[in-house]
Amino acid sequence: MSLPNKLSPNYFRAMRQRSSVLKFQINFCVIERAREFMCALLFALFSFAAQAQWPTERPIHLVVPFPAGSSPDLLARHIAIPLSKELKQTVVIENKPGAGGNIGTRQVARATPDGYTLLYTINGPLVTAPALYQKTLGYSPLKDLAPITLVATSPNILVVSNTFKEISLAEFISRARTQPGKLNYGSVGIGSASQLAMELFTKQAGIELNHVPYAGFPQIMTALIAGDIQAAFIVPAIAMPQVKEGKVHALGISSLETAATLPGITPLAKQGFPGFEAISWNAILAPAGTPEAILERLNQALTTIIQSQDMTNTAATNHFNAVGSSAETLRTMITTETNRWVPVIKQLQISLD
Repeated sequence: MSLPNKLSPNYFRAMRQRSSVLKFQINFCVIERAREFMCALLFALFSFAAQAQWPTERPIHLVVPFPAGSSPDLLARHIAIPLSKELKQTVVIENKPGAGGNIGTRQVARATPDGYTLLYTINGPLVTAPALYQKTLGYSPLKDLAPITLVATSPNILVVSNTFKEISLAEFISRARTQPGKLNYGSVGIGSASQLAMELFTKQAGIELNHVPYAGFPQIMTALIAGDIQAAFIVPAIAMPQVKEGKVHALGISSLETAATLPGITPLAKQGFPGFEAISWNAILAPAGTPEAILERLNQALTTIIQSQDMTNTAATNHFNAVGSSAETLRTMITTETNRWVPVIKQLQISLD
């Protein structure tokens, strides 16, 4: 009588083969897991070694997405010198202007996150650019960049021509309401901070002004003095010399609180527009994925430099308030500002793609 199939020699042979295959698979998995573990361990060790040595490998590039001689460039250069001394490594300013700061910002967002490429920029490329360039921007500020510190802030000044000299903000608004669409305001271009600030103000004030774009703030000031336009939000460095000479009249500043560098000019927020804020600010960021230890070291070094008396005085000369914040404060600033200005952009239906 023959044995049942399950007890036949072929059956036992097949079982031995299956057992061998199973052992091979198990051994392969163990070896593969060990290989993956060793690779991860080596990567961690190399990363730790790289972080421990940073920044001795090569110079640090601080990318400024604006021309040499611009306001952000001047402050960045003033920071680069003491930062080089603090980190014992050369910090090179690299100007990459274009597209309102977006080109240089995109370059940093796509750079290797090793601590050797940093970004010094103003608020535009971080706040309004994603809404203005939805198709062509090429980066997401809080996904592709890691905040390090808020450097400095500055209010803008609401300036009017001498047609309205010696009148209050309330009187200007009252006159504008009697002339809907007959008064003009200037800005440095469609989608610029100076346009968005005025659009937010006119909406809250319930007045209608015609928008006239110019190439820059000096051209706006010339038009104000000539009476071609009647109002504009202008940076203090351009506005204050003309205000002091009596060629134009300042109605208020766009910060929530009074500014020590702009004495005697009351915030709009304290003249019947609670919460109104349209400030300029500078910040330093790194590519997303930069090791946390490097980000922390940069924050410590930078906050010390920014909060120094030397930097405070330099910032004040340019009508800026030196800050030097935590990374989280800067992250919150970007989020808050985005929530403030994106609705204005959508309402105006502005697209620069």
